[in-house]
Amino acid sequence: MSKKEFGDFQTSLALVEQVLAALEADGTKWSRVLEPTCGRGNFIRGVLELERPPQEIIGIELQDRYIQEARKLNPPPGVRLNILNADIFTLDIGKDISWQTRGPLLVIGNPPWVTNAEIGALGGSNLPEKSNFKGRRGIDAITGHANFDIAEFIWIKLIRELATEEATIALLCKTSVARNILQYCHKVGFDIANATIRLIDAKRWFDAGVDACLFTLTLNSGSPSYEAKIFSSLSATTPKRQIGFAGHQLVSDITKYRELAFIDGKSPFEWRQGIKHDAAAVMELSCRDGVWRNGQDERVEVEDEYIYPLLKSSDLRSASPTSLERAVIVPQTRVGQNTRQLETVAPRLWRYLTSHSDAFTARKSSIYKGKPPFSIFGIGDYSFAAYKVLISGLYKKPHFIVIGPYNGKPVMCDDTCYLLPFESAVEAAIVACALNHPFSLQFIETIIFGTPNARLRNHY
Repeated sequence: MSKKEFGDFQTSLALVEQVLAALEADGTKWSRVLEPTCGRGNFIRGVLELERPPQEIIGIELQDRYIQEARKLNPPPGVRLNILNADIFTLDIGKDISWQTRGPLLVIGNPPWVTNAEIGALGGSNLPEKSNFKGRRGIDAITGHANFDIAEFIWIKLIRELATEEATIALLCKTSVARNILQYCHKVGFDIANATIRLIDAKRWFDAGVDACLFTLTLNSGSPSYEAKIFSSLSATTPKRQIGFAGHQLVSDITKYRELAFIDGKSPFEWRQGIKHDAAAVMELSCRDGVWRNGQDERVEVEDEYIYPLLKSSDLRSASPTSLERAVIVPQTRVGQNTRQLETVAPRLWRYLTSHSDAFTARKSSIYKGKPPFSIFGIGDYSFAAYKVLISGLYKKPHFIVIGPYNGKPVMCDDTCYLLPFESAVEAAIVACALNHPFSLQFIETIIFGTPNARLRNHY
């Protein structure tokens, strides 16, 4: 069993100390502490060193090497410590744990930072039993929604099984997990309150390139609230903003959203994502000395009507791209269109694609299964519109640009971009001006987390 299989990010004592200081800042004390994935016991060690430690502490751990280390901890007089050798995925926390102490409960720790798909790719078995644990419908329920964070499963398990307890749950996790838990509790109607997200530097503490936090909430409050204050660090005393719900949608700044809610509404336009092909070395071209070359620096000679100018997210950093250095091969005009006709109508293109068929059969996404050879997605009538309003999905600051035909052809964009199609340059310009208005940009920043994405489809 590898450390990666267990999402094994052991928490340093220095970080534990900062976490406990943040939790104690409001003067709250707990009679009991539970660490559901205790590892070598650094959180328990920190709790034992508090000026007023709890009366009872229970740790849960599956790996023998960590259990032996955690059981060496010496609690002070009057404190009961029990390290259970158990699997958090099969243990019923509400029924299988016997407490000798009553009173407020703190659940603290650092559950695995790994997804079920990552564990599966490693051939690991440290997984919960497959189930529709978020109550999804249709194909999402059948597939188990493909991928989820193990920490998310543990969060939901804790909330469900401790729902009748007077408990505070405070776990280190990805900020995306924290948001998912808020959305889940709001949807299901769990009685949670006092949620906070305190940002941490995951690169410093765990050498992990993700956005992470200490996520805290209380159960069984009697007055449910699905908003969470965001603090810039563990030591910050004033929140920088508060996330919450506008209807059923979680927004990144509920206060500013309420100020700008007059902008919100149903979009009269439908946002579309750019072309997805997952074969850039074959499908994307560059022109050098009047010759098309692919990503393998091979000369490409195919029918010109299947080559279109291409913009990617990096190109949209400019306020108005004036030269397009890339192109993309577009073998279909709609999703699912039969491509075998190319053998007759575009024999040079057919030979080129066939000679690189390995690149297409190697595509891992299930969306290509059962589709015609060399199929692409994100293609339709909208792709061939003369004018487009484009936005990158990769950058935190939203900016919309208008692009028109280039060398007599409509410009395509890749699947990191989103577009609105127009046949009128004037209409495209008016829409882009409205979207780039300061009110619009401020509003977008209140509803998104990180970068613009498909959520734009539901607004304007």
